[in-house]
Amino acid sequence: MPLALVALAVTAFGIGTTEFAAMGLLPQIAGDLGVSIPRAGWLISAYAIGVVIGAPLLTGVAARLPRKAVLVGLAGLFTLGNLLCAIAPNFWFLAAARLVTGLPHGAFFGAGAVAAAELAPAHLRARAVSVMFAGLTVSNIVGVPAATLLGQHLGWRATMVVVVAIGALGTAAIARLVPALPSHAQAGLRHELSAFRSGQLWLALATVVFGCGGFFACYSYIAPLMTEVAGFAPGSMTLVLALFGVGMTIGNAVGGWAADRALRPSVCAAFVLLAAALAVFAVTAHTKWSAALTLMLIGLFGFAIVPTVQTLVMEKARHAPTLASATVQGAFNLANAQGAWLGGAVLSAGLGWTSPTLAGAGLAAVGALLAVVSWAIDRTPRPHPIPATAAPHPLDTPATSGTSDH
Repeated sequence: MPLALVALAVTAFGIGTTEFAAMGLLPQIAGDLGVSIPRAGWLISAYAIGVVIGAPLLTGVAARLPRKAVLVGLAGLFTLGNLLCAIAPNFWFLAAARLVTGLPHGAFFGAGAVAAAELAPAHLRARAVSVMFAGLTVSNIVGVPAATLLGQHLGWRATMVVVVAIGALGTAAIARLVPALPSHAQAGLRHELSAFRSGQLWLALATVVFGCGGFFACYSYIAPLMTEVAGFAPGSMTLVLALFGVGMTIGNAVGGWAADRALRPSVCAAFVLLAAALAVFAVTAHTKWSAALTLMLIGLFGFAIVPTVQTLVMEKARHAPTLASATVQGAFNLANAQGAWLGGAVLSAGLGWTSPTLAGAGLAAVGALLAVVSWAIDRTPRPHPIPATAAPHPLDTPATSGTSDH
């Protein structure tokens, strides 16, 4: 494995830690800054807004710059954002700092996914992407539980300081280990936007928004479900969430392996299996061991989607992949918002703690249907016009059967 991929994974670990640890530290943040817990929840929304804004904005601004320089700059901005969070004197300063911290998220994963694919042979691209995203999944096994524990004992600012150190390490590692990756000869915002003329790209993004919304409908309310229904003690949630992270990490690795062998079937299978696991969870959640096992499977199938969809989008936008790849992260955050809203809506309707899993199963099923429709369109024979002569792109090298859509 190239050390450059490890450098990208270190920064991904820091990003995952700062994104998800805030959810477990809301009581400490609210108490320290003198706001209610619901008001403190706006900090999570501020980060998500930063992701949605920053993905197209920063990717467009940096389109003509060498990709290594872009990655170093984005990692540095992420580190700076966390430093501002650590020294925030009041709630509104912290909310603004969280938005700044979210800005480089989508752009980093977009540029990082393209860089990872360029660093790997054609038949191992999806696995290279999954190595980078492994930092995000491992953060849910180690980073988030440790950050939550640290924040509970030493204060939430201590967690932010640790994330600053991780971000600085990742930035230095990228600067030292990632080789020069020059921008595409045709790079520019207009060129990157050309990828969005593809109906298949929009279908892929819609698949993420709906299908992954099912994952977040369940994940957003996992703590009360596991304590109120499965019977776990509140103090056991750190272990439960770590188990969830194990499933996510395995799924990320399996998804990368499967996508290199058969991309389209892997995308469809991941969404179908996620929908099935969410539906079954409404039954298995009533017993500790079955709830824990099913939760691990939801994490596995949910994150098997990540490298498969990321690779699919880069395939469909291979002449201008960076902005499209970054937009996937915005789609994941829209899925997060949609899933959390729908899960809260069915809970508010009095349908019980397991209702978000059933709502999530419905969303995942919609994602599976969109994935199948998109695959069917790809398999439909159609004439291929001869394209205009263009400069070759690093991702435009002939792929092996590993990236076949059939």
